[in-house]
Amino acid sequence: MKLTPEQKREINEQQSQKNETKRVTSSELEKILYEALPVLDHGFVRVVDYMGDDSSIVQSARVSYGKGTKKVSTDEGLIKYLMRHWHSTPFEMCEIKYHVKLPIFIARQWIRHRTANVNEYSARYSILDKEFYIPSKDQLSAQSTSNRQGRGDLISGEQADEVLKILKDDATRTYDNYEKMLNERFDGSTIDENKAGLARELARMNLTLNSYTQWYWKTDLLNLLNFLFLRADSHAQFEIRVYAETMLETVKKWVPITHAAFLDYRVGAVQVSAKGKKIIQKMAKGEKVNYESSGLSKREWNELMTSFDFKDYLV
Repeated sequence: MKLTPEQKREINEQQSQKNETKRVTSSELEKILYEALPVLDHGFVRVVDYMGDDSSIVQSARVSYGKGTKKVSTDEGLIKYLMRHWHSTPFEMCEIKYHVKLPIFIARQWIRHRTANVNEYSARYSILDKEFYIPSKDQLSAQSTSNRQGRGDLISGEQADEVLKILKDDATRTYDNYEKMLNERFDGSTIDENKAGLARELARMNLTLNSYTQWYWKTDLLNLLNFLFLRADSHAQFEIRVYAETMLETVKKWVPITHAAFLDYRVGAVQVSAKGKKIIQKMAKGEKVNYESSGLSKREWNELMTSFDFKDYLV
């Protein structure tokens, strides 16, 4: 990831600000505020603003004045209780705003989470950067034979080289044509003084989906955790997962107690159906079970068996 001199200067200016406030702040998050955390080849995630911390969640749950005299351990117990029992409203009291640079095809997947305020870089007003996401060879996989929207075995050798060449050539060629239609380079210089450029809102339609865009993305903690639960999961697409993982680290700095509870009761937990619960209860009594009498579909059965080490209980 490369930052322009202007971007570096802006970040330095933002980080050098000294503002007094009576509001709660997160000391660890303050240390990385405005910093561009690299993601993929040209992308980044920046925390540019936030409101509240773990104490804000507790305060909301108790509807109290300020932090009060409760111990941190008591606050931790309450947050764990809220997370464990799916109480959601208190987590909505914290908000955070990110500045994200990401490939367009990931932005289109990301925007499916319709629980945030988003303002995206306008290609009607400005020229998009001449930067494209090109995956590394270890991310070039064939289509999965068992999952219609997943990846299968890794592509290697000459086929991998050919795929990378196509991606680079197509992105470069379409961007060159984008500049020609605009009659303007990405640095703002004019190509031919005697020609008028096509409107930016029209010229952009030619660009490839691996071109980078940027946006400001603001959401509350509850919806951020819902987003991270899905997108930081090992089954999520790699390119969006690395963004989610970076954001999850910022949550750890911002609300560490909530972060720990989230890992324990969401990420590390297993959801079991009523039928699955009955099977586990039988196993706890030492009874043998099998798929045929379980009442579960084959997929449900396999998911239950892989979530726990049940092989000694199977018939």
